[in-house]
Amino acid sequence: MSVVGILIAYSCLKAGSPAPEGNQGKHLSGVKGDVLATNLDRSVNPGEDFFAYANGGWLKRHPIPATESSWGIGSVIIEDLRLKLRSISEHPSVSEPKSGSDEMKVANFWSTAMNEAKAEELGITPLTAELDQIDAIASPNDVLEVAFQFQRKGIDTLFSFYVGQDEKKSDVMSVHLDQGGLGLPNRDFYFNKEAGVTKIRSEYVKHVATLLKLSGESEEAAHAAAGKIMEFETDLAKVSRKLEDLRDPIANYNKMTAESIRTKLTPSIDWNSHLSSWSLHPSYVIVGQPEFFSGLESLLKDTSVDVLKEYLKSHLINRYAAYLNKEAELEDFRFNHQVLSGQKEQRPRWKRVIDTENRVIGFILGRVFVKQYFPASAKKRYENLVEAFRVAYGHRIDRLDWMSKPTKAKAHQKLNSLIKKVGYPDKWKDYSKLVVGTNSYCENVKNASIWEFDDMVSKYGKPVDRTEWGMTPQTYNAYYNPSNNEIVLPATAFAIPGVKDSELDDAIIYGYAGASTIGHEMTHGFDDNGRQFDSKGNLAEWWTKEDAKKFKLRAQLMVKEFNAYQPLPGLHVNGKASLGENIADYGGLLLGIDAFKKTEQYKKGKKIAGLTPMQRFFLAYALSWLDQQRPEILRQQLLSDVHTPAKWRVLGPLSNIPEFYKAFHVKPGQSMWRPASGRVNIW
Repeated sequence: MSVVGILIAYSCLKAGSPAPEGNQGKHLSGVKGDVLATNLDRSVNPGEDFFAYANGGWLKRHPIPATESSWGIGSVIIEDLRLKLRSISEHPSVSEPKSGSDEMKVANFWSTAMNEAKAEELGITPLTAELDQIDAIASPNDVLEVAFQFQRKGIDTLFSFYVGQDEKKSDVMSVHLDQGGLGLPNRDFYFNKEAGVTKIRSEYVKHVATLLKLSGESEEAAHAAAGKIMEFETDLAKVSRKLEDLRDPIANYNKMTAESIRTKLTPSIDWNSHLSSWSLHPSYVIVGQPEFFSGLESLLKDTSVDVLKEYLKSHLINRYAAYLNKEAELEDFRFNHQVLSGQKEQRPRWKRVIDTENRVIGFILGRVFVKQYFPASAKKRYENLVEAFRVAYGHRIDRLDWMSKPTKAKAHQKLNSLIKKVGYPDKWKDYSKLVVGTNSYCENVKNASIWEFDDMVSKYGKPVDRTEWGMTPQTYNAYYNPSNNEIVLPATAFAIPGVKDSELDDAIIYGYAGASTIGHEMTHGFDDNGRQFDSKGNLAEWWTKEDAKKFKLRAQLMVKEFNAYQPLPGLHVNGKASLGENIADYGGLLLGIDAFKKTEQYKKGKKIAGLTPMQRFFLAYALSWLDQQRPEILRQQLLSDVHTPAKWRVLGPLSNIPEFYKAFHVKPGQSMWRPASGRVNIW
């Protein structure tokens, strides 16, 4: 798992990516009135389906557009964000940017990416150098040489690699090797027998064949090679761990020397030599899944060089197809967006370009973004809210009747040590070494991948920079980093479209930004995975054995609860894989309730738009997950994502909370009702 993957695994994974106070976009409800009351579907009983009750009015008025695979609050925020970032890209802060400056990088990236005629003229030639490398391969060693070079260009073949904090020694940056190299989103896509997944496998083979034809291969040769690539990747999937097994930090921490990896796992791969080509000479490497690398060794021996060449070629073109000519771009859309995600139509080019630009030079854009759209008053409000939630968590720890005093003391230590990062970084990334020219869109994306890789590798052997952010401030998301014991809350995580922050009552703030984001991320430090890291961010046992046993028993009830949800016929939520996120949702709500009860709004009990303060709190939480999905993207999420789909992130945790039952008069026999003995009770 990459370092970005680690952060996402501990994130809210909101349905999108950003925009804050002063948002001048369309009001979320689409009609005048209270942002909560206007979204209700009063034909639904809240005790039967609270998600539909809270959000159904909005969802009925806003069907999923043909260009999208899902549509909800995050989508509206992203639409507004794209307009803001387009304005920043088209109207630089200086009239004549200096060569090599950040302003020039933005101008060059935007103008080159928007030059569709140039992309057509170049065709697939921006990949000529890499295709020539593949054509020159004559031996298994050559295959490995090219695979290692491709890692630097963001092409994940054979395995995954990253430099990140050592899980057991968080003040040290270490080299990590993990399973990887698959073309489909997750190993289960190669084996699940559900009809939709079976169809995806068939379409994937067609996709690979089309990619190979783009490189000049005949239709017959491309189809033959695609079948063999699928066989190779299926064998690679067989030796890969399942999604839920990747969440065990102990099992995925195996410290070895580069030489011992070669002698014990992969005799054909000289790790010392390849790592040294990246100026890395590590005293040890952390191997996530040793059995994967043993399996990879066998596959490299049993697979012909010709098949491996075709495998490399398909991954190369798939990685960069979206930045080439129309033919390549449309094939990328057909499989990666239509087949996998369910989009009916392609988004306009400017939106696709903005999304890419935001990914590769997001912190350059972010520096301008926060100046224009995130005032100091908003930053201060949410910093204070974090502290209110910290206090609430401390009180919850004190009240636990199942946790011993020694473990409580360590829990307090970790909570008090938790670092908060709100809005935007104090120190911005230095992009001075990134080359952004006007030769081609593809070349600029490639250069950005190389820069990102080199930036990551350069951190090895240096002190850990605990000020660094893993998300831009204009990201509609947030994350918990266990190695830093920190929560990172980008500016846009708090946005509600068309409503200024100053206009929101506390019930909305505490339920929306508080429970679903701040409380959620804070609880990640104490979920089934995060609880295994101590106050300094080290993977270490700080629980008594008896307390750890009690926690696991309580958590198992949540696994069982979510396993029962079946969003698509034949496809259930993976309760074990999604456990950390589900605990974080549940814990975030509990913290939000406790913190909100201390506000004047709660104490006065005055209704707004006919809704009590506590009703507004729960409706605001549901608002944060307002989203609807096409079956294709829902299927992908169920099989490859540790986050439960949005609707069940509302239904699941709320069904365990007594205050919810009281606020909406939930009764036995209703779908949301659980007997007290069957409710989760962890934090």
